[in-house]
Amino acid sequence: MEDKRILYVSSEVVPYLAENEVSLQSYEMPKMINELKGQIRIFMPRYGNINERRHQLHEVIRLSGMNLVVNDMDMPLIIKVASIPKERIQVYFIDNDEYFKRKATFSDEEGVMYPDNDERAIFFAKGVVETVKKLNWVPDVIHVHGWMAALLPVYLKQYYKDEGIFAETKIISSVYEQGFDGELDSGLLDKILFDNIDKSAIDVIEKPTYENIMKLSIMHSDAIVVGSEALSPTLTKFIESSNKPFLPFAPKETIKEAYTSFIKNHVL
Repeated sequence: MEDKRILYVSSEVVPYLAENEVSLQSYEMPKMINELKGQIRIFMPRYGNINERRHQLHEVIRLSGMNLVVNDMDMPLIIKVASIPKERIQVYFIDNDEYFKRKATFSDEEGVMYPDNDERAIFFAKGVVETVKKLNWVPDVIHVHGWMAALLPVYLKQYYKDEGIFAETKIISSVYEQGFDGELDSGLLDKILFDNIDKSAIDVIEKPTYENIMKLSIMHSDAIVVGSEALSPTLTKFIESSNKPFLPFAPKETIKEAYTSFIKNHVL
């Protein structure tokens, strides 16, 4: 893994948010590759409940200042950066006051999902790719964790398909049991179609449930990692029938060896 560039794109990462399957694996996997002398970077949204002072986030002026179009609206992109203490891993935060300033991650105080979560996911996917382009740091592998990051594979393979710098980049999606109830905004399909992405590539999210969004991510990935022991039978079957290499769920004791050998043998 020495000198291989692996970009982790996640909805949630420890220590910036509370521990759960997604946030823990989004920390542990980069740490594993970092210890094997891989080149690591992590991207996540800069939610308003992340304590900027405690975690020493600061804005990267040379990367900020772009506008991203989401559903025909220009939305300013702000990039912040911090380092995970002791690990020497840089974490880049995709920020926008309209989408991420609120003091929670995915839902309000009543537990109701934010109605613009679909647009936040589009903004996050585009923001990651545009920032990576500006950094001129081309990853060998992009590993996606969590549903807020799950639109990145379709954007990379469809919207950015003519960007030569990503021609050799492979995408891994981790699929977790943890998701959301109900559906995202019913206009999600049309908002992605606005970006001239072919409808046949995304019609699985005509009904934007958690499972359908994960299916879309799987369809546009090169390999899959099963991140939960108790994954739903529907998603398990979809992964198994995808004809893509996949790493079955591995417990903490064996994950390091299983994960690193999976990347070496089936992705790179």
